[in-house]
Amino acid sequence: MGGKPVSIKGVVAVGPSVVLLRNDRDEWELPGGRPEPGESERATLAREIREETGLDVDIVERLEAWAYEVLPGRVVEIVAWGCVAAIGAVPRPSVEHREVGLFATRDLAALRLDDGYRRAIARWMWSWGT
Repeated sequence: MGGKPVSIKGVVAVGPSVVLLRNDRDEWELPGGRPEPGESERATLAREIREETGLDVDIVERLEAWAYEVLPGRVVEIVAWGCVAAIGAVPRPSVEHREVGLFATRDLAALRLDDGYRRAIARWMWSWGT
């Protein structure tokens, strides 16, 4: 991945909605984070989603990867996976984020959300018919 830090993110579908977290930069993002040494992408994702939302998910498919400039001059390689939580699951906020929410895809346009996240969400939610 070119030496950049890597962050494994999950597009978590809860029925027709997707889970997003609002960070300290007042942007919305997918749950996930950096792998521990020797940890697989799937293990990282399961751990991070549980820590950040309290949800247990089925990790289904690796969607895509892209470089994301988090702050000027600070680039992170994002790897997005499509995930599913039980219908009716309610994510809870953690101390790592300001807010957690469930959003219908039609409501994403109004959010501060990276274009890479938008593409991954559209791809995954479309495959589920939402």
